[in-house]
Amino acid sequence: MKIIHTADWHIGQRLHERSRLDEHQQFLDWLLETIQKYNVELLLVSGDIFDTALPSAEATNLYYRFLYRLFNETHTYTVITAGNHDSARHLEAPREFLKMGRIHVVGLASEAAECVFPFPPDNPRVGVAAVPYLSETELPHVSYETEIEKSERYRERLKSFYADCVASMPTEIPKILMGHLFVQGGTITDSERNIQIGGATAIHVSDFPDGVSYVALGHLHRPQAISGSSYPIRYSGSPIPLRFNETGYEKKVYLLELSDDDMLVQDEGIGVPTFRELCTIEGDEETILWEAETGLWSGKYIQVKLKLDKPKVGVNDEIRQAFTERGGEVLSVEVELPGVKQGPVIPVEKMKQPEEIFEQFHRSNFDGEPPDETLAQTFNELVQMVEETE
Repeated sequence: MKIIHTADWHIGQRLHERSRLDEHQQFLDWLLETIQKYNVELLLVSGDIFDTALPSAEATNLYYRFLYRLFNETHTYTVITAGNHDSARHLEAPREFLKMGRIHVVGLASEAAECVFPFPPDNPRVGVAAVPYLSETELPHVSYETEIEKSERYRERLKSFYADCVASMPTEIPKILMGHLFVQGGTITDSERNIQIGGATAIHVSDFPDGVSYVALGHLHRPQAISGSSYPIRYSGSPIPLRFNETGYEKKVYLLELSDDDMLVQDEGIGVPTFRELCTIEGDEETILWEAETGLWSGKYIQVKLKLDKPKVGVNDEIRQAFTERGGEVLSVEVELPGVKQGPVIPVEKMKQPEEIFEQFHRSNFDGEPPDETLAQTFNELVQMVEETE
């Protein structure tokens, strides 16, 4: 029996206002092909299906079209849980209908037994505890409770919940736990939101029960294993890089295999193809423009970190155009200037016209140099626009 573990799809995510739906479509096509290639019998998706609680119609349509193809073109069972980005009620609203397509969705969970599924249902070979994101805000209020006490109470709640899940499964089959949470020891990137490193959302490896074969986690976007347990505890990570800082490592899904005697004999990462490359280019203006002219940028999203000695009007447009001519698209230009000196303090009674103040500010920060004619004209136009709106 073969199983795929994935998570953190974040369908509908935008990068600097650019839609990623084309990349998510390509990932889901690839995932379906991979399921067919390896004859996968069970797909586990551990939360954050969508990037927002109210996904667009296009993102929702992409998700359901994939589920239909999964039902129509494979014999795979699927388990999907809600993450902290998902609306639990929105995600599980069609759960009874999706059950007819071998798809089990868990958004809300008040009792452990509601989260336990045996597969295949008629002759179980593995038990799955499909535990969705359980927020610490759902804990009953306790007056005068410290954050440390709340953290411990949250840990005890999850520990008890997972123990109850295992107790609800047949003892003779392997057990897989799903979760969307932060386990201490995990490595984060800046694209995960609402993670408290030492707060109530962190649990320990020891909080998972004994007698488990695998823990399939979501929440962290870097594929990784958490050490300290006798069984694998893995984050599959997001299938596409959600930020430019996620390009330094390979994206993966995990393929598990159960032997004929129902033992976990293999779990390995399968690299997800890069559907659109994200690139970061750093340097001064000359270096950046040389990179644009000599590199291969077709179909790539680009982040530019530009170092300047002083402000220069129009340099952003010049850089964007240079990459566009080579087929790339610059999504962000971050300009780094020399450290700003402390400006003069101007008493109210000596305040002048905005144009004079701007010139004084420019001289104080750029070695006495006045703003050039183009920059001064741009500032005057901005002042005029503000005055016209008042």
